[in-house]
Amino acid sequence: MVPDFGQPRDEPSSTARGAVEEVWRREASFVLAALLRRGHRLEDGEDAAQEAFVAAAEQWPVEGAPDNPRGWLIRVASRRLVDAHRSTVARERREVTDAHEAGRDRHTHGAEQAPDRDDSLHLLILCAHPSLSDASAVALTLRAVAGLTTRQIAAGLLCPEPAVAQRIGRAKRTLREQRASFGPVPLAELPRRLYAVRHTLHLIFTSGSTQVEGSTLVDVSLTGEAIRLTERLHRAAPRDGETTGLLALMLLVDARTAARTTAGGDLVPLGEQDRSRWDHHAIGRAVALLEGCLPTGPVGPFQLQAAIAAVHATAPSFAQTDWPQILELYRMLQRVDPSPSVELGAAIATVEVHGPAAGLEALAPLLRNRPRDHRVLAAYAHVLESLGDPHAAASYERAADLTRHAAEERYLRRRLRGPS
Repeated sequence: MVPDFGQPRDEPSSTARGAVEEVWRREASFVLAALLRRGHRLEDGEDAAQEAFVAAAEQWPVEGAPDNPRGWLIRVASRRLVDAHRSTVARERREVTDAHEAGRDRHTHGAEQAPDRDDSLHLLILCAHPSLSDASAVALTLRAVAGLTTRQIAAGLLCPEPAVAQRIGRAKRTLREQRASFGPVPLAELPRRLYAVRHTLHLIFTSGSTQVEGSTLVDVSLTGEAIRLTERLHRAAPRDGETTGLLALMLLVDARTAARTTAGGDLVPLGEQDRSRWDHHAIGRAVALLEGCLPTGPVGPFQLQAAIAAVHATAPSFAQTDWPQILELYRMLQRVDPSPSVELGAAIATVEVHGPAAGLEALAPLLRNRPRDHRVLAAYAHVLESLGDPHAAASYERAADLTRHAAEERYLRRRLRGPS
C-alpha cells in the first residue's frame, strides 16, 4: 500500500516523500489495522491512511516528528474518516496541527498507545476473505499489507499489470459488498485463509529476495518482514507442515544473501558463491524444521521447495550437489504444484543429471510458451554455451535486453562477452 502522491494536492518534496515512505513501510499495517478495528471499511481506511501519510510529509519536516508517529498517524487518519465531508484546506490544517500536539501527549489511549501491538497477521487473514478467490486475496494483501506496487505484484504473480489492478479493485469491492470486518475468523474458514496467507508471504519474500528491477538484488526490508510474519504464523500453527516448510524455505534462501552479490553489487551465481559467507546457523535451523515436518503428514509445495533449497544449502560444494535428488524433488513438485518456475528448475536439474541435450529438450516447451521470460532465455543460453554453440550469445543478449534488473543485466552481458 503506497501513498498515491500523484493526486491533485500540494505534493511533498522528494526528501520528505522519501522519509514518509520509510515510515509507511514500517507503520502502514498498524495504522490500517487500527482503523479496521474501529469498524471502518478497508477501502476507506486505505484512503484515510494515505491522507495521513501525506499530511506527515508536509508537517513533520517543519515541526519535527511526533514522539509517537503511529499514534499521530492513527489519530489523523481517524479524523479524516470522521470529518471526510469537511475537506477545506483550513480545516485539514487545523486537524493536522491538533493531531501533532496531541501526538506529544503521553496520555493517549487504545491503539495509539500500543506501539508493540502487531495486527499484521490479523490484517493478512482479513484480506484472505472467503468471498475472494485465492488470486484476488493474494493480490489485495500484497497491496494493502505488504506495500508492494502493482508492478511488483504483477511480476510475482506472472500477470499483466492491468489485470492485477483490476483484480485488486474487484477484491476491494467484494469486501465492501460483503461488509467484511476486522474481527475473529470462524474456525471453519481458517484453512482456506491460511492457504492464501502463506502464498502471500511467499510472494512478499520472493519480491524482496530477487527484485524485478532496480540496482540492488535484495530488498532486506521485504525479506525481513516476510520472515517475521511467517515466524509469527509458525508460532500460531506449529503443527502446520506447509507453514513450517515456508519458514524453512525463507530461512534457506535468506541464508545465502551475503554471497549472492559482490561488494560492487554484481550478481554471483550459485555455483560461484563463497559458501563460507552463507548463514549456516539459519541453514541448520531450517533443516531441523524440515526434519520435524516432512515425516508427519502430506508433503506440500512449500515443503518440497524447502527440501530442494536444503539439498543445495547442505552440499559441500556446487560440484558435490546431489542433483538426482533435486531432480526427483522437482518431479514431485511438478505433480503437486506445476508452474513455469518449477518447469524451469526441473529443466536445469535435468541438464546436471542427464546432460545438455536432455536439458534442451526439457527447455523446449518453456521457450515456446514463454519466449520473453529472461530466466528461460538465460538458462537456454547457458546450455548452448556449454555445448559450444555460437547461438548462445544471441540468447544471452535477448535475456539481458528483457531483464529490468541492473545486476542481472550486467551478469548476462558479461556472459555474452565470454571470458575476458
